[in-house]
Amino acid sequence: MGRTSDADERLKDAALALIWEESYGAVTIDDICNRAEVKKGSFYYFFDSKAELAVAALEKMWLTEWKPKLDQTFSSSVDPIARLTTYLGGIYESQLATKVRTGKVLGCPACSVGSETSSLANDVNAKVREILGRKRRYYEAVIRDALAEGSIEPCDPAQKASALIALIEGMVGQARIMNDPEVLRSLPAMGLEMLRAKPPAPAASAT
Repeated sequence: MGRTSDADERLKDAALALIWEESYGAVTIDDICNRAEVKKGSFYYFFDSKAELAVAALEKMWLTEWKPKLDQTFSSSVDPIARLTTYLGGIYESQLATKVRTGKVLGCPACSVGSETSSLANDVNAKVREILGRKRRYYEAVIRDALAEGSIEPCDPAQKASALIALIEGMVGQARIMNDPEVLRSLPAMGLEMLRAKPPAPAASAT
């Protein structure tokens, strides 16, 4: 079985990487085992199916990558507009780094898998929807905080969160189609414009 102590973790990492780089349907259990350097028999010791592994891999991505970054970026100790600007700018930086590393703009792994599995693997798609729902709560919270501070115009936070999600996913999808992360450079400005963020008040002059 080889390095059994971390074989399941390596399978999760390999599955997420391959499914993101290729597609859920195209990647086989053999592909995942080869990338993870795990024997196929060991795969079935840990997981009953590719779908079960994909669900575990997505949850690991949330717990070890997405949630820590979102908690830091959307900390309530940071100004709401600064949170949004940092987050939206980070999307460009992330996709640029991915393009440098893989030669391709890969977009959002959860959205990619979710789109592909909407009618194929219900367990996988349910996990994607669960994760994206968790992510949505960060958007709604920062919009509520911005409203409370008067830094955006009055709105329905849930509706604005939906609009922000649509903008982000649409722009990231376009960047993937064009294989060009530069599409995302204007995302922070577009996001703030869509939210009707108010310009900062001018600093008081010294007397």
